[in-house]
Amino acid sequence: MAKTMQPQELIDSAVVDPTGTKLGKVGNVYLADSTRQPEWITVKTGLFGTKESFVPLSGAHADSDGVHVRVDKDAVSEAPRIEADGHLSSEESARLYKHYGLPMPRTSPDGRMDDRAQGRGTGRSEMDSAAGGKAGGRDRDRDAEHSMTRSEERLNVGTEQVETGHVRLRKYVVTEEQQITVPVSHEEVRVEREPITKGSGGKAEIAEDETEVVLHAEKPVVNKETVAVERAKLKTENVTEDQTISGQVRKEQFEVTDDSKHRKS
Repeated sequence: MAKTMQPQELIDSAVVDPTGTKLGKVGNVYLADSTRQPEWITVKTGLFGTKESFVPLSGAHADSDGVHVRVDKDAVSEAPRIEADGHLSSEESARLYKHYGLPMPRTSPDGRMDDRAQGRGTGRSEMDSAAGGKAGGRDRDRDAEHSMTRSEERLNVGTEQVETGHVRLRKYVVTEEQQITVPVSHEEVRVEREPITKGSGGKAEIAEDETEVVLHAEKPVVNKETVAVERAKLKTENVTEDQTISGQVRKEQFEVTDDSKHRKS
């Protein structure tokens, strides 16, 4: 559901073009001098939102998901680069209107826009001064003339999941030489002699004779078998580490110049 656009509520809102593409977030809101109504917004784009482009609010409406504008992303990215310093000159306004193909508003013939609302809660003095019938309106007007809002940029850093590489586990076959010592035995022949006493041997005669003994020996026999010895698997685990992210941010500083101290009384 569309809602009325209030300057203080537009800050940091999402900006969406007619195709539904998100252009960025609202950085500053510029009010028309004559109507004190929002006329332009700046959209934070680029890395860390360091760039700001002017986008017209003509025909735009605020919804629950952000500010819907009538210009597309290409027109915003090609818009003239103008410093978002809180004031638009008539020449700068004319350049922007010409770029977006919009007519100069009748309520602001010179094209000047002034006073930006920065941060939530600011811009209240601009809205109250427009309602001149309220009590205390003039006092608030005077306060607004002598007040200034200081703003600064801040880094918003998040994380996203990205693919960093692939890890593969495979097995392959290698051949290696192994040496195993195995004890083996064999038979040997030893000749034992013993004397024969008289009367213990038989009848003796001289003749040729022979006898034979079969010798045995062990020899190594090699057999191979395949056995499972180890299992490996891939498993991921989360490791948290600190990384330092740097980026340039801008901020405003106050400087007060008082020349009354140099005057002679």
